[in-house]
Amino acid sequence: MRAMFKSLSSARVVAGLAAAMGSLYAIGSLAAVPGITGTGSSPSFALSAGEALSNQPDGLMIYSWGYGCSSQPAGFAPAGLSGATCPSAQLPGPTMIVHEGDTVTVALTNNLPAAAGNTSIYFPGFNVTATGGHPGVLVQEAPNGAACNKTANPGCNTVTYSFVASTPGTHSYYSGTQGSIQVEMGLFGAIIVLPSTTPTACQDANNVSRAASNANGETDYRLAKNAYNHASTCYDREYLAQLSEIDAKVHVQAKAQVDANTACTSEGGCLNIVTEPYEPTYYLINARSFPDDADPSYAPAYPNQPYNMNPHGHPGELVLLRVIGQGRMQHPFHEHGNHMRVLGRDGNLLVSSTDATKLAGPLSFTTASVPGMAIDSIFYWTGKGVNWDVYGHGFAGDTSVCIPDANGYYTSEPTAPNFYEWCGDHNKALERNPLGQVASGGPMTLPDPNIVLNGAWYSGSAYLSGDANARSTGSTPLPPFGTVLNSNSISSYAFMWHSHDEREITTANVFPGGMMSMMLVDPRQSLGAPVSIDESL
Repeated sequence: MRAMFKSLSSARVVAGLAAAMGSLYAIGSLAAVPGITGTGSSPSFALSAGEALSNQPDGLMIYSWGYGCSSQPAGFAPAGLSGATCPSAQLPGPTMIVHEGDTVTVALTNNLPAAAGNTSIYFPGFNVTATGGHPGVLVQEAPNGAACNKTANPGCNTVTYSFVASTPGTHSYYSGTQGSIQVEMGLFGAIIVLPSTTPTACQDANNVSRAASNANGETDYRLAKNAYNHASTCYDREYLAQLSEIDAKVHVQAKAQVDANTACTSEGGCLNIVTEPYEPTYYLINARSFPDDADPSYAPAYPNQPYNMNPHGHPGELVLLRVIGQGRMQHPFHEHGNHMRVLGRDGNLLVSSTDATKLAGPLSFTTASVPGMAIDSIFYWTGKGVNWDVYGHGFAGDTSVCIPDANGYYTSEPTAPNFYEWCGDHNKALERNPLGQVASGGPMTLPDPNIVLNGAWYSGSAYLSGDANARSTGSTPLPPFGTVLNSNSISSYAFMWHSHDEREITTANVFPGGMMSMMLVDPRQSLGAPVSIDESL
């Protein structure tokens, strides 16, 4: 393989922005938390560490290392996932999905180039036993096949780790060998431990948001109904964001020295890579930079980067966000649209010290992704507090109703287009001088949409749902110049989820790019038909 680097074309990235915005609405561009599974209460995984190429939105392929599957996994999750693969090396490594109490076995085979030397997997937070391999500073290591002469000693480059998945939640794993090089090169991944029980409050019959999705025929792609064994950790959708970075200089050195030391037989390897000053070029979510992270999971364009980050949700849904810091740097990841309610860190549920029935996790404005730390948080958006009717009710002939429940939301009709509307703003006008159907009297006058629109991905409407355009713009054609509205005429609210370090939302110092994605709040219905968030890809 060859490492390729060239100057960044800003036009390539900017053009990609418009394409990515379109793909946010495209059918089949979504994904929950895909991963690999074992069988029964003793799941086993056969992983390998090897070479891979990381595709970036500037058109370059970065020489990298990654964990992958050395043999076909027992299965893929969530159920019904399409196009799932597990190559012999991928970035990040395969997400292993197990259950609380499982005895997990992971066999790692070192297929890295000779100059890399030994490698390993470190499982923080678990009591691990290992067989095979050789002792390392932090963990048992798998020698390189050249160093241990695997021709004469088959299997000498494999080490097996075993542990009990004792705590539910999101956990990281990464190389425990020469971390400043091997983690940088891409040797990291995630383990998700599903809880052993489902509290009564999290059963679909008691979860009004999930019950509404079921009533509208949406497929359930959750790995579980709750993140922890606690009634306050129910959720409706989930996404995983592994945050990392790449210093291209390190990868260029690695490739050059790997090629120059093919006869290396040292277990410590034969690399002498300068890592300081550390100056990342790429900032990644699940090993992809924006806008590539909005493309489908398992997209053929990224054969070694199977996982995307393209979150969606309906108003009122509880979205579980699993964030792991997987690089050398702390990344302040900001989720626009609402604060995050932190549930736990590294599988440790944050509960009150005096009342275990109550959570004690803070409301977080920005998720501080400390390297190696996993954070589970809940996001939701309802429209409460925006001070106008987000569905554009109040026009002549409108017969919609909003009957508040005990919390002020409309939840009595699961198939209603405005299910989970905040009733306090029902029929409250936004526009003082409307172009469309909504009654006047609001606090503001919206600009002509033909002035503010740019591209096929943005509807220009201030309201949710497909008929939002007529309600806010009347006969004005949207978008202008004959372009096509987003898929299925769905008018959604888009909230940028991104690093709050401005350099980290660039690719090679060109904006937009880097550690960025978009959270789409999709209406329950559009043009009279249910809107199904399809996460099968």
